[in-house]
Amino acid sequence: MTNVSFSLGIIRESRVDESRTPLVPKHIKELKEKIPNIKIIIQPSTNRCFEDKEYHESGAIISEDLNDSDLILGVKEVDTSILIHNKKYLFFSHTSKIQSDNSATAQGTPGMDKKDLLKIILNKNITLVDYENIRNDKGTRYLGFGRFAGIVGCYNSLALYENFLNNYQLPRAFHLNNYSLLKDMLQSKKFSKMKILITGDGRVAKGVLELLEFTNINQVSKDNFINNKIDLPVFCNLKTSDYVSNNFGKKFDLQHFVDNPKEYTSVAEKYLEKTNLLISAHYWDPHSPKIFDLKNLHKFNELKVIGDITCDIKGSIPTTLKSTSIKDPYFYFDKHTNKEINKSNEALAIMAVDNLPSELPRDSSEEFGDGIMKEVLPYMIENDDGRIHNATIIKNGNFLSKYLYLKDYISM
Repeated sequence: MTNVSFSLGIIRESRVDESRTPLVPKHIKELKEKIPNIKIIIQPSTNRCFEDKEYHESGAIISEDLNDSDLILGVKEVDTSILIHNKKYLFFSHTSKIQSDNSATAQGTPGMDKKDLLKIILNKNITLVDYENIRNDKGTRYLGFGRFAGIVGCYNSLALYENFLNNYQLPRAFHLNNYSLLKDMLQSKKFSKMKILITGDGRVAKGVLELLEFTNINQVSKDNFINNKIDLPVFCNLKTSDYVSNNFGKKFDLQHFVDNPKEYTSVAEKYLEKTNLLISAHYWDPHSPKIFDLKNLHKFNELKVIGDITCDIKGSIPTTLKSTSIKDPYFYFDKHTNKEINKSNEALAIMAVDNLPSELPRDSSEEFGDGIMKEVLPYMIENDDGRIHNATIIKNGNFLSKYLYLKDYISM
């Protein structure tokens, strides 16, 4: 990339509770070394996890004006009022998977309604590339914050359980603000008897399992989890093939499930009857079965806490009535009325923070930026092997054919 002339901008995040960044200062330095002619403009921010001074010292220009940028990077949805006409943007738009989730709006960030976002991008003749859709031929994402979503989501779930059941206060992850410190703290904490059920086998679930390695909580088999009395803190991890079953008795095939989710039913309820803490860490498609049905919630007498890392509103975990914030991460659910209530011993405690990696923003941003440097920028600045085109939702103010279904969505 040495002979390329390119201008890259990094936008100030619109959400007040978002301190992550797509590239950290070390990445700016690497880019300047690889591409001497590159111009990198960073919008100033007092909320970003790295200070403006750190970027300046790495070779970036600190400026409000991003108009000279060939590509503008962000993390979460960009406030529509500051989108620049005729520019190319790369961020998580959360528009590909259509659902009625306006969690960003609910958390006080203006202009984040998904339909409005798409309409204004079209009207401003903008090109939108979405991180979530940058995938290989098998459909696997090249980059994401999933690992740290799992790590922080697991920690928050354990913290909620300890607070709700044992009146014990673990320090918040964002107060520690360092993954190494968080692990050290967990290694000195001894958890008492509990049974944890974890759903999923992707990056998020692997993040959950990674964190549990630093605790005294041990993994047990599915059969052991269901059938045996256990007097120790344990967890059981259900992969996709463990918590769904084909309605016609066919042997589980992941690709068939992805292509035909309506042909499957959840079989997780037999595990939930033995569970104290459920950590939802699986990917969910709106056409896939929910992990459990609200009408059966009364069967789960031992279930006290749900950590919903997936955070699909009224989705896979139907008790997730809303997303929560880092500042106020928990709410309480009445099993009888299916409504939110004040904290009580009879309630079901819910953790549903929708930007969990922001609690360890420096660690998660560095890992995410490593992915951008390796798997994204070379294909955006030089030659695309198809991954960027496939992830482009709108180009020059028009939906690409793969995403034409969104045209009907925004007209509804």
